[in-house]
Amino acid sequence: MAKKPKKGELPTREQVMEFIQTSDQAAGKREIAKAFGLKGPDKIALKKLLKDMGDEGLIDAGPGRAFHRMGGVPKVTVLRVINIDDAGRAMAVPERWEGEGEAPRLRVLERRGRGATALGVGDRILSRTEDRGDHWVAHPMKKLLKGSELVLGVVHREGDKHWLRPVEKKERRELPITDLSDAQPGDLVLAEKTGRPPRVGARVDAILGDPFAPRSFSLIAIHKHGIPHTFPDEVLAEAERVSELPLGEREDLTHVPIVAIDPADARDHDDAVWAAPDDDPQNAGGWKAIVAIADVSFYVRPGSQIDREARKRGNSVYFPDRVVPMLPEILSAEVCSLKEGEDRAAMVCHLQVTKDGQLKSWRFTRARVKIHANIAYEDAQAAIDAAEGAERIEVASSPCSMPEIETSPPVAPEIVESTLKPLWDCWSAMYAAREKRGPLELDLPERRVMLDEKGRITSVAPRERLDAHKLIEDYMIAANVAAAKALEAKKTAVMYRVHEPPSREKLVALKEYLKTFEIEFALGQVIRPGTFNRIIERVGEADFRPQVMEQILRTQTQAYYGPENHGHFGLALGSYAHFTSPIRRYADLVVHRALVRAYRLEPEVRATQLTDVEEAAMDVTGELISQLERRAMQAERETLDRYVAAYLSEQVGTLVDCRITGVQPFGFFATVEGLGGDGLVPAATLGREYFRYDEGAQTLVGEDSGETYEPGMRLKLRLAEADPVSGSLRFELPDQPSATPRERRRPVRDGQRDGQRERAQGRRGRPANIRHQGRQR
Repeated sequence: MAKKPKKGELPTREQVMEFIQTSDQAAGKREIAKAFGLKGPDKIALKKLLKDMGDEGLIDAGPGRAFHRMGGVPKVTVLRVINIDDAGRAMAVPERWEGEGEAPRLRVLERRGRGATALGVGDRILSRTEDRGDHWVAHPMKKLLKGSELVLGVVHREGDKHWLRPVEKKERRELPITDLSDAQPGDLVLAEKTGRPPRVGARVDAILGDPFAPRSFSLIAIHKHGIPHTFPDEVLAEAERVSELPLGEREDLTHVPIVAIDPADARDHDDAVWAAPDDDPQNAGGWKAIVAIADVSFYVRPGSQIDREARKRGNSVYFPDRVVPMLPEILSAEVCSLKEGEDRAAMVCHLQVTKDGQLKSWRFTRARVKIHANIAYEDAQAAIDAAEGAERIEVASSPCSMPEIETSPPVAPEIVESTLKPLWDCWSAMYAAREKRGPLELDLPERRVMLDEKGRITSVAPRERLDAHKLIEDYMIAANVAAAKALEAKKTAVMYRVHEPPSREKLVALKEYLKTFEIEFALGQVIRPGTFNRIIERVGEADFRPQVMEQILRTQTQAYYGPENHGHFGLALGSYAHFTSPIRRYADLVVHRALVRAYRLEPEVRATQLTDVEEAAMDVTGELISQLERRAMQAERETLDRYVAAYLSEQVGTLVDCRITGVQPFGFFATVEGLGGDGLVPAATLGREYFRYDEGAQTLVGEDSGETYEPGMRLKLRLAEADPVSGSLRFELPDQPSATPRERRRPVRDGQRDGQRERAQGRRGRPANIRHQGRQR
C-alpha cells in the first residue's frame, strides 16, 4: 500500500491509483483534491499529473469526468444489460466505452427477494462497480428509464429550422434537431437527446419512415418500448435445425377427432380440445376430455439460442397489423402450430369431469395428434346453433305440419356430431360449476381494428364475445388448474399465475366512488369475486354500469408470475398456472418443462425438462416475464389508441356521441361510444363560470348554473383534435368557444378566501375556474 502523503502535498502516481481503486464513490479531480487536501496552485499541479497519467495509459476518464484504471470501468457508471442466463443472472457492459478492445462484461449482483425488480435485456442501470481481479461485478444503485436518452418523434420544419415532435402524449415540448442525418419533414425517427437543460436538442439516430403509412402505428410502439422484432441469424438457424426433429415415441391420439377453435385470423394454434361421455363407472354421468397443447418444450430446449431469445421476449405481442412472435415463425406458425391434417407433437392433459362439472382427475402425456379441423369461433358457434335449432324444431313439430328446413353449417356435419356437441355438453356442466364458484364477471368489450389488404383502417368496433369463446376459456382454465395441482402433488416447482385480492386502499376508493351512485359497500366483509358481481347485479342496466365495471377493474391488483402460490382471486381458484399457450408465453413453456420433469416424460434424454438452474431462478424469471407482459400490454393498448385516433382523424370538427370516463380538476376525459379512445375536454373550454371539483364524487359542478359533469354521463362533443402519431384525442363542448391561452388560469381550490373568489369572478374575460372539494377522511 502506498504511503499517504502529508496534507497539501501532491500525491504520487501510486497514491492516486490506490485512491481511485478504493474510493466508494466516483473519483473525479475534485474528489482527489479534497482527499489529499490540495488547494490553489496544487490543484493545477494535480490536473497536470492526472493528464500525464492518462497519457501514460494508467487511468482513463469516464462519464462525469470520473477517473478509473485504464482498461477498467469507472467506480460508478451506467451499464446496459446484454444477457440474462438460464439462472436469471444478468450480464452488463458499460453504456459508453472508449477503452481499447471490447467493453468488459460485468456480472450484475441483483438484490433478491420479493419486491426486487428483475432486470431484462436492454435495461440501463446506474451501478457501483468492483474489480475482483479476474472479473468485474456490478452492484445496481438505480434502474434508469429505458431509452431515456432516445426519443421517438416526427420531423417537421419551421422556416430554416427542423424540429422533433415527440410521439409520447406526456412529452409536450418539441426539440430542435441538431443533426438531421438524411431525415425529411414528416419522417418518423428515433433521435438521441443532446445537450443539457434548458438547451436540449435531438440528433436523428434512425429513420423509421412515414408515421401515417399503413402498418406504421405498431412500429411506433415496437421502437418506443424496445420490443425485439427481428431474430438473430443464429436463432433462425437453430430453429431450422430443430424443426426437423423426429417426434419419437409418443401416445398416439391421431384417431381422436380433436379440433382447434381459434380466431378466424389466427396464425398460430396453441390448443385443441375434445370431449366425450365417460365410460368409467366411477364417473357415472361424467365426461372425459382432452386438452392438447403444442409441445413447444420438445423443440425449445433449456439453454439453447432459441430459449434465450424467447426468455428475452417473454411473450408474443399482438397488434392489429402484425404479430411480434416469441418464437421464430418456422416454429410458431408452422412446426409447433396445431394445424388440420398434420401430425403434431402435443403435451396432452387428460381430464375427468364429473356430471356437476368438477375436475375428478387428470394426467399428462406427450402425444402425437392430428387435428381434425381448425374452426373459427364464429363458425363453431354458427354450427352448434344450427344443430340445436334443428333439434328443437324436430321435437316441437310433426313431419306433416312443418316444411323441411335446410341448413348449411360451415362446419362438416360429422365434426359437429363427433366433437362439437360433446364439447358443448361437457362445457355446460363445467359452466354450471364455474357459476357456483363465482369468479369475477366483468363484461368489458375489447376493441377490434379491421384493416383492408393494404393495411388501411376499415372499422373499429367492440369484439363480439360468443359462447364458443367462453367454452374454450373454460377448458383452458381446467387444464391450467390441473397443471398447477399436478405439479404440487409431485412437489415440483410451479410457475404460478398469481392474482392477489385488492388492497384496502383500493377498496376504500371504490367505496367512496360507489357512494356517488348511492350504492353501499361494506369494508368489513370478506371480499370475494362474488362481492363485486353482486354490485354489478345491483347496478343492473343503468347508464353508469360500464363505469362501475371499469372502476371495479381498477380496484383489482395486477396479476403476475411467480413460484409462490397466493391463489387467483379473479378466477376464485386456489392454485392456477399457465399451461395452454407455450407458443406465445414463456411462463407456459416453464410449466411444460416442469411437467416433463415431474412425470418423467423423457426418462433417458432429459434434454427438455426443467433444469436445476431454472428451478433456482424461478422468482427472477417470474418477475422478468411479468415485466415483459406489462410492456406488451402497454404497447398493444397504445397502438389501438393510435388506430382509433387515425380512424377519427377524418371526423375532426364533427359532433360525436361520448361518455365521460373520468373527471379531474383540469377537465374531464370522455370516450367515443362504441369505439373507444379517451380524449380530454380541458377545463378552460367549459365556459366562464366557476366549477367546483369534488374529489370524492369525482364531479365538476358549476357554482352558478349547477351544471354537473360526472363519470358515466353521456353527451355530444365536438372532436377538436385526433393525433394518430400520439394516439391522443381532444374534445370541446358543442357550443362553447375555446378559451385563449391568456385566459386560462389555475384552478381555484377550497380554502381560498371568499374575497379572492369574488375578485376573480369580477374580472372580465376569465374562463371557467374550478374549486376542489377535498375528500373527507
